[in-house]
Amino acid sequence: MSPELPTPARALAIGAHPDDVEFGCGATLAKWAEAGAEVRLLVLTDGSKGTWDPDADLGALVATRRREQDASAAVLGLAGVHFLGVPDGELGSGLAERALVCEAIRRARPDVVLGHDPWKRYRLHPDHRHAGWLVLDGVVAARDHHYFPEQGLPAHRPGRILLFEAEEVDHVEGVDRHVDTKIRALLCHRSQWPSTMRIDASAPDSDAQLEGFVGRVRSEAEAAGRAARIGPAEGFKLLDKV
Repeated sequence: MSPELPTPARALAIGAHPDDVEFGCGATLAKWAEAGAEVRLLVLTDGSKGTWDPDADLGALVATRRREQDASAAVLGLAGVHFLGVPDGELGSGLAERALVCEAIRRARPDVVLGHDPWKRYRLHPDHRHAGWLVLDGVVAARDHHYFPEQGLPAHRPGRILLFEAEEVDHVEGVDRHVDTKIRALLCHRSQWPSTMRIDASAPDSDAQLEGFVGRVRSEAEAAGRAARIGPAEGFKLLDKV
């Protein structure tokens, strides 16, 4: 396992949907933000399919998920959130999307970029796969002056990439009490309680379901830390030859 990174001056986390980044690296972002880093979030899709209700008003859901994401970012202490607004389930990793991610990286000028691991095997959701490729392809484009010169922005080369949901974890960030911040941020995404978090607020045992979710998040952090013989942690694949 590589040692913890120094707190970056700037970091950019890129997620396929609202709440993905919180699950993947929310505690690390909270730790860095508290230590003075300027941490920003790029959400690629609009989250419009994030419900099991066939009669849901999807326009209202998009607005709700934006509000939830903004509230979650405030809990984490992030400097800002940008939404690309690609329809949920329709994200691609072509040149048009790559240009948008490249532009976001050049504007944010992060020392560290965080995103989904596109090499993770047997991943079902196409948005997660495409989001991972866009992180890597966007970094390559952002560092080279000859990619998308029409943007009129200076090239930028991040120092490191951290991939969450990693196929091969070789880096952990100790997060200790910031797990609590991660949990509070995740719970801001109340529209996702019934599906992603398995919490039915109207059920008689809703408190037990909530406690179960919180316990799962804590257990995952403790398991990640055990690999490096530390306390609660989040695990990543580190790419440092950028």
